[in-house]
Amino acid sequence: MRLNNIPSSKGTRTRKRVGKGEGNGLGKTCGRGHKGQKSRSGFSQRPGFESGHVPLYRRLPRRGFNNKNFRTSYAIVNLSDLERIEGEEANPAIFESTGLVRKDSPLVKVLGEGEIAKAMTVSAHKFSASAVEKIEKAGGKVIVLLQPEVVEDADAADTAGESSE
Repeated sequence: MRLNNIPSSKGTRTRKRVGKGEGNGLGKTCGRGHKGQKSRSGFSQRPGFESGHVPLYRRLPRRGFNNKNFRTSYAIVNLSDLERIEGEEANPAIFESTGLVRKDSPLVKVLGEGEIAKAMTVSAHKFSASAVEKIEKAGGKVIVLLQPEVVEDADAADTAGESSE
């Protein structure tokens, strides 16, 4: 074994030393070519730039509209997280107190990732099929809570329909 036979360690590479003479091929213009935007220091190009062409994201039509104000979002709790809860009952209030969900998340969904060993009564707004199967297999019980409905103000609806005379 000699020093020239030892392979370099994987993932390491010598730094590109530019501007150190013409011999290494990175002298004078330092591999940037002559003039132009890309040769200048501080050059940056935004993603999707196509050199003056109309970029793809502007050529494609926009379809539909997704209003995030009306989205139903759930806080996720996995079965493996339920093992941290002491006692035989689990509901959104207990999820909040143990830190499994945030206080501002109104709806909770239980997913079947992980295993559950003890029999528990789990209350949530939604359950995945695998979560229901695993909870019942462990001898537990599933309670689906009603989601809070958006109630429209009846008076506001009546006054909106009337015209001023």
